[in-house]
Amino acid sequence: MIKGLYTAYTGMINEQHRMDVLSNNMANVTTVGFKKEGSTSQTFDDVLAVKIKDSTVGYNLVTREGVMHPGVKIGENYVDWSEGSFRITDNTYDLAIGGEGFFAIEYTNKLGETSTMYTRNGQFTLNEAGYLVNCDGDYVLDTNSQRIHLDTTKDSTIDRLGNIFQNNQQVATIQLTDFENYDYLQRLGENYYYPIEGAETTPAAGKIYSGYLEMANVKVVQEMVNLISISRQYESNQKIIQTLDNTMDVAVNQLGKV
Repeated sequence: MIKGLYTAYTGMINEQHRMDVLSNNMANVTTVGFKKEGSTSQTFDDVLAVKIKDSTVGYNLVTREGVMHPGVKIGENYVDWSEGSFRITDNTYDLAIGGEGFFAIEYTNKLGETSTMYTRNGQFTLNEAGYLVNCDGDYVLDTNSQRIHLDTTKDSTIDRLGNIFQNNQQVATIQLTDFENYDYLQRLGENYYYPIEGAETTPAAGKIYSGYLEMANVKVVQEMVNLISISRQYESNQKIIQTLDNTMDVAVNQLGKV
């Protein structure tokens, strides 16, 4: 009976984690370039139950009672890297990546330390100094990992390879980077990813589309269906605990009087 309480408890904890992941996806449904997350569940290793030093079987004997299943535990989170839909903006510096690849961004943290981060969010603009930056003011990098500086008085065009032209002259090329294995990319927040130890870069096969933005790959209807499923499973585990609690109450307070 006590084992049933722990099994239902682990089920509730797992469903709560799934709900947290789903809520984050729903909160970012309008975030440009956002990639939704999913979660997995794993079973605890089965435990062989035995009686040891029990007077009913003899202190020198060991009796097997069977296999116990302690319930479910939280597995690993994963990122769905499928491409989101494109939205037309007709803004030259709004860029979407068709296929695989990431924009390279010079990121500055609160301590003033700079590092290179990667993102699919191509919502860029020119700042007052003429540098190409994202919504947070971080600099977009070229193929030489340098900041991209443009003449704000001239119109720009950007081709599929990321080449930026002003007055029919190529002035910069946007860096597009890909990785051998996305398992070595860690989500930072602010729609950034950074490579961890073991990550290997590779030439990106994707193309850059000027005047478009890649939207989040979150499907609202599917997430709502998952929300209902998770809620019902959480309630089912909750009812199991209530039922076992009532059963234990009867066993302790009523059968004990007999």
